[in-house]
Amino acid sequence: MAKMIALITGAGKGIGLEVARQLGQKGFTVILGVRDLAKGESAAVQLKGEGLDVVAKVADVADDHSVKQLASAIETDYGQLDILVNNAAAYVDWMETASTAKLESVLTVLETNLFGAWRMTQALLPLLHKSQHPRVVNVSSGAGSHGEMQFGLTTNKGASASYGISKAALNALTVKFAVELEGTGILVNAVCPGLTATAPGMEAMGARPIPEGAASVVWATLLPDDGPTGGFFRDGKTLPW
Repeated sequence: MAKMIALITGAGKGIGLEVARQLGQKGFTVILGVRDLAKGESAAVQLKGEGLDVVAKVADVADDHSVKQLASAIETDYGQLDILVNNAAAYVDWMETASTAKLESVLTVLETNLFGAWRMTQALLPLLHKSQHPRVVNVSSGAGSHGEMQFGLTTNKGASASYGISKAALNALTVKFAVELEGTGILVNAVCPGLTATAPGMEAMGARPIPEGAASVVWATLLPDDGPTGGFFRDGKTLPW
């Protein structure tokens, strides 16, 4: 049997890199989607040293040409795609509020967090349709949820405005794709990895280890064919948003 192919954006470090590791350990051929190819290749060497089948490719999700080139390369190299994990994300000052936000910065966040995932999914859909078990996972956040009591939309006096708004919009995009693709076999879900220690000092805020956050994402990539679609999850449990 041909190996299943997984593409993760923002995969040069943090949660994206660990999702790549965990999928590689499950036998996938993993494509690390990165903006900086040199850093991506360094990460790929690391994972190859662990015996995993990994390759790095340029994936600037905010650039149409980059995304189209990536889709073409995957079609040439593999002929299909089984898993797409839209993990690449951007943010600005966590103290930013809706009234103080610089809209140029907001547009940058939306270009990556919302339109990046939208652009990637559109470009890769033809290859996902060729898979027997296609999955799209949008890495979202409780910051875009009314149900997250610590960092959600209604907490912290409206801080992290553009990031939270972008993730709420990503959840909505997830639903729209899921409804449109119902019956095709492509399951589309959003996942919050939870507060994860992707930067120094985050453990003091209660952040959990990167492998735990990544496992929450990997769960959605491995759903059975009759699994949920259009949902928002953390650790396999539904989250309100």
